[in-house]
Amino acid sequence: MAVQTKMNKKRDLLPMRRKRPEALTEREQEILQLIWSGLKNKEIAERLAISVKTVEAHRANMMKKVRVSNAAQLLNAAIQEGLIQIQ
Repeated sequence: MAVQTKMNKKRDLLPMRRKRPEALTEREQEILQLIWSGLKNKEIAERLAISVKTVEAHRANMMKKVRVSNAAQLLNAAIQEGLIQIQ
């Protein structure tokens, strides 16, 4: 019983896990639109004054949220969901 009490205390100290939001952030939507425009990560980074690593992180987060594994699938899903404006 003492072991169970220790485990409960340990679990109570752990932060609650939050569910990852499914909606794209404004910045992710902005980057998605630039990907659709045909810009590369480096070009997006320069345009938005952020690092290439940050662009890569946003792209990876979007792909997780949309549950795809490459940029083509990301754009396809974005079109189907109406997440990007096709001009």
